[in-house]
Amino acid sequence: MTLQIETISLGPLETNCYVLWADGEPGLAWLVDIGMWSKPLVELLRGRQLTPSRILLTHGHGDHIGGVEYIKQTYSQAILCCPDGDKEMLTSPELNLSATFLMGISSPEADEILRPGDELNLGQLQWQVLDTAGHTPGGVSFYCPSAGVVLTGDALFAGSIGRTDIPRGDAELLVENIRKNLLTLPGETRVYPGHGPATTIAAELANNPYVQ
Repeated sequence: MTLQIETISLGPLETNCYVLWADGEPGLAWLVDIGMWSKPLVELLRGRQLTPSRILLTHGHGDHIGGVEYIKQTYSQAILCCPDGDKEMLTSPELNLSATFLMGISSPEADEILRPGDELNLGQLQWQVLDTAGHTPGGVSFYCPSAGVVLTGDALFAGSIGRTDIPRGDAELLVENIRKNLLTLPGETRVYPGHGPATTIAAELANNPYVQ
């Protein structure tokens, strides 16, 4: 079974939303992080004849949840999955920091709470929930060993890491989790971050100055 990934950039901060589906499971998809202005995402799903069964959040900041309400209204059956440590951020513009930008973003409450160590299945593809807290208190990444893919949200970027000079950010914790839970993955693992281009674990081990 082959994993398919399509990336669409949403909202003013160009948040990467990932559409995941598996050959052999026609029509079903997962959505990972949904930024504002998510109507183009619906157009993509309809064009691909995909229906989201889950919405996975790597963390609870406003730029990653801004389009969730619209998608839930359009696809009410989609299960909204949020990390345990960030669940209160969904309904609080102050905690998700959107109030800082006078946006007042909120999302429906989570249908399912995710914790590090959890496993999820997209068809026959098994995914692991990894602890990458530090950018937010509950931040996670989603790793599929058989596909060699990890979705890191705002924990790890190409050549950088997530900001921690924000409320409830913890630089020491973020770097520790990246080193322990991401940089120990196989070097060829493809990294799909919350913003910017994809990279690999090997490239970040060699070139990322924040985790040396």
